[in-house]
Amino acid sequence: MIKTEFFTLEAKSGQARAGTVRTAHGDIQTPIFMPVGTRGTVKGLWQEDLERLKADVILGNTYHLYLRPGHKLIEKMGGLHKWMTWDKPILTDSGGFQVFSLGDLNKVTEEGVIFQSHIDGSRHMLSPEKSMEIQKSLGSDIVMIFDECPKLPATKETLRTSMELTLRWAKRCRDYELQDHQNLFCIVQGGLFEDLREECMERLQELDFPGFALGGLSVGEKNEEMVSFLDSFAPKMPEDKPRYLMGVGKPIDVLNGIRAGIDMFDCVLPTRNARNGQFLTKHGPLNIKKARFKEDPLPPDPTCECPVCKRYSRSYVRHLFNVGEYLAGQLITYHNLHFYLNMVREARTAIFEDKFEIYYKEFVKDYNSQLHI
Repeated sequence: MIKTEFFTLEAKSGQARAGTVRTAHGDIQTPIFMPVGTRGTVKGLWQEDLERLKADVILGNTYHLYLRPGHKLIEKMGGLHKWMTWDKPILTDSGGFQVFSLGDLNKVTEEGVIFQSHIDGSRHMLSPEKSMEIQKSLGSDIVMIFDECPKLPATKETLRTSMELTLRWAKRCRDYELQDHQNLFCIVQGGLFEDLREECMERLQELDFPGFALGGLSVGEKNEEMVSFLDSFAPKMPEDKPRYLMGVGKPIDVLNGIRAGIDMFDCVLPTRNARNGQFLTKHGPLNIKKARFKEDPLPPDPTCECPVCKRYSRSYVRHLFNVGEYLAGQLITYHNLHFYLNMVREARTAIFEDKFEIYYKEFVKDYNSQLHI
């Protein structure tokens, strides 16, 4: 066991890890998947739904909350926890990925990024200090540094330039005074060049951040390249601090990350795909729009114990989706998040039993079987 004030590493199975992150709003048991609450809500769900799902932590989006309704309004309302009536941990991203994804609408400078709002075209400057100001007002438990997130593939020279900028911005973020309960995570950049990543990580370690994230993955590289990189690099990350893989991903991507030694994950996939009619099940994705489910009385996933699968049929949910009823998206969202959170809880149990590799192989075999597709 490795224990610090913020993080305890409790068990390992191969490279897979189980631990606990301690915050002012409660403990986060890892490995963990964090539902994405972009604008102060996980789309389609009540906070009571998230509590029933036993979500230890959710993610909020600095960029979107800054533009609407504004971080000062949220601060005036008592902070993000009180405003959205969520008393468990919240992680906020820095806004970096969103402004860089705008492409032609932004200009990167040493000071920060000048960007154009996707809402009304107004121009804004998001700097490391501004990102910290916004996240301080939001009052999240885990704050992310402001970094540059280049798209892949990119040349090594481009990635080094970006990495150096991220390191300078990381120092400025570290020098900003946050609220006492907030914990600042750094972000390791460098693309798929392991030597750049190692150099970035070593220089970030000198600044003594309580948590380390991997950014700049799942942004254009091949999936097998990401998996190979994680297998090699993740075990080299600080063992006594939580490891966070940002924006990843599909169920097997998450398990590949856990297998490599990653602790924390987030992705919009389970909620976004739900709104497009896709159930994520033990035997792979199920597209409820298919005509074959019109008269199907089975639960969406017969192996699932969530309230949706216990009560509703494929035929009924297909009908709701095809006639545009909001309930369809709500039901599929609830199920998909149950699927993800149950998966990481099962992985955690398997790690404590030192049987993670067995669990991993059985899960992958079942998920790829596509018995009902």
